[in-house]
Amino acid sequence: MGKQNDLVLFGGDKGWEAKDWTSSDDRVRGGKSQSYLDTSHPKARFYGNLDIKTLGGAGFASQRTTGDDRTWNLAGYDGILIQLARDQKADGKQYTFVLKDEILPLDPNGREQSTISYEYDFKASGSDSLFVPWSAMRPTYRGKEKKDAPKLNIANVKRFSIMIRSFFGAQDGDFSVYIESVKAVVRPSDIEKGFSGDVGDNEPWSWKNSRIVGLAVILGTTWAISVGFCWFQGLPLNHLTPSNWWAMARS
Repeated sequence: MGKQNDLVLFGGDKGWEAKDWTSSDDRVRGGKSQSYLDTSHPKARFYGNLDIKTLGGAGFASQRTTGDDRTWNLAGYDGILIQLARDQKADGKQYTFVLKDEILPLDPNGREQSTISYEYDFKASGSDSLFVPWSAMRPTYRGKEKKDAPKLNIANVKRFSIMIRSFFGAQDGDFSVYIESVKAVVRPSDIEKGFSGDVGDNEPWSWKNSRIVGLAVILGTTWAISVGFCWFQGLPLNHLTPSNWWAMARS
């Protein structure tokens, strides 16, 4: 049985904690990229500089959760809802949201061993509310897609990360994105309700934000175009009464 309430993971009413995050940049491989996560405000700011010259076109900068002994059980939820800040100016860069369900012990040299990552790429384009279903999380290993990877174990999530990478020289330089919250959410059974806790939950209902009205407008417009086409072509209209048209649309 699915969960009834959303689970705030970071931000929102829970707030952001600096101790929950640490940088993981390409400096571990000799690069010069650098990232920061400013948690001094209700919304977190992931920012820094992505360098691609040092590593010949490659580069990445990221912030990840601390404490490799931590576990998040997200079973019963349908995916992640990333609420980006409403008032930010989009920088046009592509970011990556990352989950891991396995963290191995450090190797003899003190370096972290590679494990499968589950990734979702997105761009910050203003007041976005991004729903990421589990099926949209793309499995990768050392930056390359791994098609034979097992499904993400959502009952044993070990790490969250927010990352920016060069995509082999496609982007570089300063970056900045504001995130209000990250939640585990369930799909609503009521299509008129939307995601619980999502933007607009506290707004009064109106025809402007109603999904039902939007659907009715689409269906009504399609019917009107069909009637106009048949009239123009001299075709009979008796089969295009609203009741008959709706019966055909449902069949």
